[in-house]
Amino acid sequence: QVQLVESGGGLVQAGGSLRLSCAASLRTSSWYVMGWFRQAPGKERDVVAAIRWSGASTYYADSVKGRFTISRDNAKNTVYLQMNSLKPEDTAVYSCAADRDGNWPAAIRGNGYDYWGQGTQVTVSS
Repeated sequence: QVQLVESGGGLVQAGGSLRLSCAASLRTSSWYVMGWFRQAPGKERDVVAAIRWSGASTYYADSVKGRFTISRDNAKNTVYLQMNSLKPEDTAVYSCAADRDGNWPAAIRGNGYDYWGQGTQVTVSS
């Protein structure tokens, strides 16, 4: 069982930056896929970025491509989501998740994740 704890959310003005962190309770295998999701009020939860723990593959949703960067620190068992040029439409609860089977095609569609964090609120004011 892997526990995930997010941090780093908050209130920021449009154009600003935030970095979210997702700390895993134990060392995950290199084939794990880690994903960042977001859910705005009244909308479905969507995957915005994913990374294979080995670092070999990354994925970004079109809506965040060029603005968000996903990365991981193996020594700290932590995945990050650097969010730049934030827009009001980025406002949502952001959650990280882990897919222990490493099914990349499913993971980038937002499917197959086994472990979830509790979420952290990101609010971007205009």
